[in-house]
Amino acid sequence: MLATLPRSLGEELRPHTGHAAAAMIRQVQRSVAAYSLPLRGVFGRALVVSCERAVRHYVDCIGDPDVSHARWIDFYRLRGRTEFTEGRNLEPLHDSVTIGARTAWRSMRPIVRGLGVGPGIVALAAESVFVYVDELCATTIEGYQEAEARAAGAIPLRRRRLLELISQAPEGSACSIASLADGAGWRVPGAAAMVALQRAPGAPEFPAHLLDDTVLLDLDTAEPYLLTADPDADLAPLKDALDGWRAAVSPVVPLADAPAALRTARRALLLTSEDAPGPVIWCRDHLATLWLLAEDFLGAELAKQSLDPFSSLGGKQQERLSETLLAWLESRGGAPEIAQRLGVHPQTVRNRLRQLEELFGDRLKDADDRLDMHLALRAQRLMRAHHRDDGTSGN
Repeated sequence: MLATLPRSLGEELRPHTGHAAAAMIRQVQRSVAAYSLPLRGVFGRALVVSCERAVRHYVDCIGDPDVSHARWIDFYRLRGRTEFTEGRNLEPLHDSVTIGARTAWRSMRPIVRGLGVGPGIVALAAESVFVYVDELCATTIEGYQEAEARAAGAIPLRRRRLLELISQAPEGSACSIASLADGAGWRVPGAAAMVALQRAPGAPEFPAHLLDDTVLLDLDTAEPYLLTADPDADLAPLKDALDGWRAAVSPVVPLADAPAALRTARRALLLTSEDAPGPVIWCRDHLATLWLLAEDFLGAELAKQSLDPFSSLGGKQQERLSETLLAWLESRGGAPEIAQRLGVHPQTVRNRLRQLEELFGDRLKDADDRLDMHLALRAQRLMRAHHRDDGTSGN
């Protein structure tokens, strides 16, 4: 792709490579904790030279299909081996390259546009930056894998690194994922589900031996999880073996959506056994509930606006009227039906309904207002249940 760009573009950018590399280094140090150390000694030289070589080689390749890549490949394979031997994982490596590329392009974009080239050339130049970065990541991973191969348990470690990459930053890293997958002997699926795991105190080890070899698994992290392309089939053997474990299964999504899927699965673990009986929670059966749990801030703002008449009430009165309003919104039934749901006398419900009419007035007749109230009350109930389960305050 770089070779198809005008060679004159590379010549115009060449004087600016130092500025672009310096901007990359500053932004990487600000954004990636693993690389925030002072630029001294071996670490400092490695980071500076890595950024400078990346920018220079990119510019050298513009409009030149015959440029040699041998030294570039050798250097970034060495960088990958160094990352492994220094104990860093793939996340800061991938983050630093991605952040650096965006920063470099931001610094060079005004120059490209100032040359008067057409929008097609500008778009191609932008795309080429990220293709180049993906190739750089893949090359670095090859070096990383070479170092892993010399260590014990190379394949399991590669599979864990692969799961880590997919669950954190799959977008724009297809080459990196493919390289890791090849070294781990794993076939990349078009889509997969992320499964969040939760272990009860005193529970036995997770029965990983029951899982198919296509499942990627990490039990060593504080929040264990796995990836499966066929959750119904792969999790079936676990049905009666999850003694003391809970598993929340996201919908099957493209790999690019794996981080969001994992966040959704982890939110599903907040559901109580009342909401999701059994050790396996299928997110596809609780999408509306999980949506309500997705953002505490928005739920609080919705409650503040839609339930504002409750603000003048005491805690106990507010709680009683809230549960009555929710029961009415869910059933739209009369006092006897609501009383049965709440386990109170029908006359108590009638008194509460009159208070609600005084507080909310015509808002109880408006469909949009009722929807807002219903969503806010459901979200509050879910969060109260979660806070009871983890022993925290609901305030």
